[in-house]
Amino acid sequence: MSWYEWGEYVPVAERRRQAQQELKKLKKKGQSTAPVAIEGRTIAKSFWGKSWCTNLERYSDYANRLPRGRTYVRNGSVVDLQIAKGEVAAFVSGSDLYKIKIVIAPVKARHWKSICRDCAGSIDSLVELLQGRLAKGIMDRVCREGDGLFPSPDDIKLSCSCPDWADMCKHVAAVLYGVGARLDKEPRLLFVLRGVDEHELLASAGEDLPLKSAALPAAQLLDEGDVAALFGLEMAEAPKTVTTKTVTAKIVKGAKGKQRHTKPVDRENKSNGTRGQMAGRGRSPSSRRRPPKDIVAS
Repeated sequence: MSWYEWGEYVPVAERRRQAQQELKKLKKKGQSTAPVAIEGRTIAKSFWGKSWCTNLERYSDYANRLPRGRTYVRNGSVVDLQIAKGEVAAFVSGSDLYKIKIVIAPVKARHWKSICRDCAGSIDSLVELLQGRLAKGIMDRVCREGDGLFPSPDDIKLSCSCPDWADMCKHVAAVLYGVGARLDKEPRLLFVLRGVDEHELLASAGEDLPLKSAALPAAQLLDEGDVAALFGLEMAEAPKTVTTKTVTAKIVKGAKGKQRHTKPVDRENKSNGTRGQMAGRGRSPSSRRRPPKDIVAS
């Protein structure tokens, strides 16, 4: 086959078989592979995956080659696809095993700041963001042509080891669609690819909130016992302060209980100690000492 001739047509079943063989070869070489597997005819189902594919199809630069790329990715021809910052590397099985490299420029700083500013206060959580559960206005802003999160043809450089002279060959198109399918499972890779931090969208969402709203709710505050358990500390117990309220509560509580009846205490005997107790014990007033009879008679 010459450089400019089309390759011989390979049936779908044969292409799948070849793809599996090439995948086994890569694994034997010790290369970690991540093939793109499409179930049914729908390439992407999530918000981020579908938005990526829609962005590709809006540009006339890719219109002629994308249909064949869809066929390849559905047939399982993308036997390996790796996404990193600013780069997509892949292997596609066709008449041979072809190596594809796609370089994608990061989002321009001013565009990213504009996206964060326009989305401020609208994205509540990272889960909400990655699942694409966004308001329509935010979705439209993120997907906006020119200054959105998705790349334009000017941001993309394509290369493939196949003999096709076109920059957008069917193997490259298959890989670009494969990115959309991969975003279904790992939406965060879009932010990695475009060189931005998705957490900045969440940070921007709190900038316009009043200062008092930043206070933690009571359920999220640690009490003394939680702090001790967290750091393994033995915290000294604070001395109890006796207040008028505490004393009053004890008096009321005692009044509600059963009264105790006790004998009155002889203060004199109590102050004289044991002698006083012995002096008054078991004696009546008539048993006290009297003067001798001879004195009385006289």
